[in-house]
This record gives sequence, structure tokens and C-alpha cells, in this order.
Amino acid sequence: MNHDDLLYAYAVTRVAGTPAAGDLENLTGVAGEPVRTVRHLGLAALVGPVPADRFDEAALRASLEDITWLEKAARSHQRVVETVTATGACVLPLRLATVYRDETGVRAMLAERRAELGEALDRLDGCVEWGVKVHTADTAPAGPAPAPAAGPRAPRAALSGRDYLRRRAAARHAHEEAARREDEAARGIHAALASLAEQTRLYPPQHGPLAGPCGRNVLNAAYLVRSESGERFTSAVAGLAGTAPADGVRVELTGPWAPYSFARQAATGEDGP
Repeated sequence: MNHDDLLYAYAVTRVAGTPAAGDLENLTGVAGEPVRTVRHLGLAALVGPVPADRFDEAALRASLEDITWLEKAARSHQRVVETVTATGACVLPLRLATVYRDETGVRAMLAERRAELGEALDRLDGCVEWGVKVHTADTAPAGPAPAPAAGPRAPRAALSGRDYLRRRAAARHAHEEAARREDEAARGIHAALASLAEQTRLYPPQHGPLAGPCGRNVLNAAYLVRSESGERFTSAVAGLAGTAPADGVRVELTGPWAPYSFARQAATGEDGP
């Protein structure tokens, strides 16, 4: 690390659970830099030296507006966290683009927040995060049949104005009833999975490109599950996914991940969503 570098911080773990040097030997971070640890008071931060001209406050502000840079940085950040998690360590992921001036700043953070970080590590030890999303199978509402196309010899449409409005009302009612069933199915899925988890976190439904190619997002949740209960949890998700189409929804499972959703408050000093 030269005097022009800053330290990008990825995660916090306990010194006792810190990966061996060999586990980090080929691990690189957001700037292609080697990742190492800064240890203090029983805690260890995973960090890497990054150039100040690309990671100081002004440069980061601009970079965070660049979706290409953001996606690449997020993947690199996650790769570091997941590599350390894979060694068996309990890891508190830090917020993307957490940067310190030097090791003194990292140690000061570890000292200042030693109690809350230690509590979070105790609480999350032996747990992983699973993500579950539920989408509707089809977002296109049923509508009234189109009126016959008028042609040179086509008769006048037989559908009266009253019949047309009645059919529109019936289609709207069917659409609302389908949406009610879909929302009810999502609530049932969440209740079933919550009973198998230590904690849950509900996120706002995703819209637009984030929601996927089709379907309304009716559940966007994270579940904190003990590692030894992982097979039971995933089996439950598979069972629910098998019956979900009957309710007009589909279930998507991701993970296991480091407990991002449940470490956020302690690891960033901010309130979670």
C-alpha cells in the first residue's frame, strides 16, 4: 500500500474465525487489489488498498451513478464476502463503497463499534440467508373480447353498450379476484417459511427490470436460517413452489448467502430497511 492508497473495507469477522493467509492468497477486490485483514480487539476487517483518485469521496460519488461500474463493484464485493464465508467464518458484510483513509481509521471503527459488531456476530454465527421471491405467473389481465372488425359487408356489432359494460365489469372483477388469490398465496408462503427461520426481512416488491421478464412481484423476502436447517428450509420452498402454480404464482429461491439483510444495521451503523 502506498501513501496515495485508501483502504476499501468488505466485511468484519472475528479474529478467531479469520481465514488463513492461504485462503486469501489469490483473492482480489473491487480494484483488482489483494485482500488482507486488519485486526483489532478480537475483530478483523477484510480490506484492500485502492487508489485514492478512483475511490475518494468525489470519485465514488460519480462512480455510484455509473450502473456498469456499480454492477462490477457489487460482484467483486460479494465475491470477497462469499469467499470468506465459504471458509466457515461468520461474516458481517459491509456496505458497498466503505472506504477508510488508512489502517488507523479501520481500527478506530472496530474499537468504536466493538460491542454491536460482537453482538451481531454472536447472533448470526451458524446462520445463512436465503432469498425468496414470489411472482404472479401472468400479469396480463383478462379483458373483454374485441368487437368484430367492421368490413364492407360486416353487420353492425350485436353487443349493446350495456352488455359491453357488463363484460368489462366481469373482467375487472376476475382480475381483482386473481390478484387477491395471488396476494393471499404469497402471505401463506411467507408464513410457512417464517416458521422455519430465525428472523425474516420483508423488502418492497420489485418493479420494472428488477422484477424479471414477467409477473407482478408479490413477495420479496429474506430468511435467516441456521445452517443445519438449510435442507429443511429448501425442501419446504420446493414443496411450496410445486403447489404455487395452482394459485397463479411462481416461487424463486436464491442463496445461501452471507446474512446481508440481517447484518446491515450492525455492519453499517444504519437502520435496516
